[in-house]
Amino acid sequence: MTDRVIVGMIGGSFGVKGEVRLKSFCADPMAIADYTPLYTEHGDSIAQVVLTGQLKGGFTARLSGVVTKEDADALRNVALYAERAAMPSLPDDEYYYADLIGLAVLDTGGSKLGQVKSVVDHGAGALLELHVPGQSDTVLLPFTQAAVPTVDLAAGRIIADPPAGLFASDD
Repeated sequence: MTDRVIVGMIGGSFGVKGEVRLKSFCADPMAIADYTPLYTEHGDSIAQVVLTGQLKGGFTARLSGVVTKEDADALRNVALYAERAAMPSLPDDEYYYADLIGLAVLDTGGSKLGQVKSVVDHGAGALLELHVPGQSDTVLLPFTQAAVPTVDLAAGRIIADPPAGLFASDD
């Protein structure tokens, strides 16, 4: 999945004729239909997405290959991915979350803090989930300009200035 970016999630069926509830993670939510074919985490391909209506927090849609309510129900909570090459390029200060996973995280003095395991965003701002060497628990670092002043994709690293007390070694 490294060459694919998550663009949405299927919420289940809508009605009885095979439509689905669709949540878009795209900056322009309607653009999800422009990035076809989309792929499920299982590798299944969806050649066409037609948005048929709007719901609170998403859309109703018809997906190729989904013709019954049972087909739609079987896709409940399935993430949808687009080919990375189909996605628009971003300004220098914006990043696809998928590009951050695996990057080394260093403090401003150059000491390694950890590695990005995932990026979580529950609506109040993104957090970088870091795997910290020697710790079984992960650390959540706010993905803000203050806490993460530098992201260097070419060098494969992030420079962080974490809030005091976030890491066990902080005094």
